[in-house]
Amino acid sequence: MANTSNTKTPTSPKIPRSSSKQEIQSLILDRYEIGKLLGQGTFAKVYHARNIKTNDSVAIKVIDKEKILKVGLISHIKREISILRMVRHPNIVQLFEVMATKSKIFFVMEYVRGGELFNKVAKGRLKEEDARRYFQQLISAVSFCHARGVYHRDLKPENILLDEDGNLKVSDFGLSAISDQIKQDGLFHTFCGTPAYVAPEVLGRKGYDAAKVDIWSCGVILFVLMAGYLPFHDQNIMAMYKKIYKGEFRCPRWFSPELVKLFNRLLDINPETRITIPEIMNLRWFKKGFKQVKFYVEDDKLCSVNDEVEDAIDSCSEQSLSESESEMESRRTLTSLPRPASLNAFDIISFSPGFDLSGLFEEGGEGDRFVSGAPVSTIITKLEEIAKVVSFSVRKKDCRVSLEGSKEGTKGPLTIAAEIFELTPTLRVVEVKKKGGDKSEYEEFCNRELKPGLLGLQDLTIDDTSHVVDLPSDTE
Repeated sequence: MANTSNTKTPTSPKIPRSSSKQEIQSLILDRYEIGKLLGQGTFAKVYHARNIKTNDSVAIKVIDKEKILKVGLISHIKREISILRMVRHPNIVQLFEVMATKSKIFFVMEYVRGGELFNKVAKGRLKEEDARRYFQQLISAVSFCHARGVYHRDLKPENILLDEDGNLKVSDFGLSAISDQIKQDGLFHTFCGTPAYVAPEVLGRKGYDAAKVDIWSCGVILFVLMAGYLPFHDQNIMAMYKKIYKGEFRCPRWFSPELVKLFNRLLDINPETRITIPEIMNLRWFKKGFKQVKFYVEDDKLCSVNDEVEDAIDSCSEQSLSESESEMESRRTLTSLPRPASLNAFDIISFSPGFDLSGLFEEGGEGDRFVSGAPVSTIITKLEEIAKVVSFSVRKKDCRVSLEGSKEGTKGPLTIAAEIFELTPTLRVVEVKKKGGDKSEYEEFCNRELKPGLLGLQDLTIDDTSHVVDLPSDTE
């Protein structure tokens, strides 16, 4: 399978004036200004670009349609887009949007300024704390992918980028596989990867567990970071394959006993006994200085959770305030909350099941609404109570509340957004939507926890059309 991406990053891109780049520039001139060529592969070129409206830097992968049609890679491109949409994580290069013309396909992606991890390693081996930090971020990203049934299959320092803060970003999912590609024997059979980083079971060509293959590659990467050279290397590629197949490597003398033990588990030629990601993350060596990254997706954007918000999230599971403190907190919340957004006539009409067109505009479309005469602060408190029962974390912003589960599934943790609107001065509409996670899990949560918990606040149901049509005069 061909690799269609190559994302080397410059430090000071400039707008070129060559005719070929002007041709590409004219195709997307209304949105992006194309800059310096960052790299190229067989079927694609990657450019630095600037969003004209926001002035933000992006990387744009330009794919030649004619070339990929000739070799039958259209399904491959579609799968890559699907994969990049599934694996949205702070340590993975983001795909912002995909555009196309008659001759080109454009992947608009996150621009990572720090360049490849390979360039850093080329200068010499890293300090153990630096190597550990990169390895922690790599394992976090790979774990996130595996939980969604995505396997990279070509992990190497050249496919790992660093941002301006020195944070790791996994890129190039062109050779990635997803769970539905597994054969009846439960294994993958496609030979792929870079020779020095490929696992022995891939060389055996008898099928392999792609998750275990990624772990092997992570082990080779950590070895390179710590040693400054490859664990398996030979001028003759067949001789190198023989070393990999037999697991013949030696740790340098500066490796600690703890690290040597880890490499013996990471580079175990038997995938059945090779260390797993949960086992890696439970090691004392790995845990040192490790901080689990917390983030959420809102309005189709990846948002980091800062320390201040993390404290607010953790407080959901802490011991509740005393009654007097709770009453004072409620009064403060009531006076500090902004007034909810008012609904217009079109919003109200759309609440009737016969007129609800939201499914035409919103991805997924899973959602529920109910009307309550309770104050905004009371509704928010009730949502927090429901979240506490099921150990969900809570984020609040104005009249919006986000409930986030911790259970990882193929579609990520269940995330539910509740937004409060003003119907009349005494009535509020609460709109609840699934923002992430599995649909069946969302429906089960709503039926077992959310709806029963909100029942006491619900004065009337929005499915009763008479309540929607027969509006008080002050809303006209």
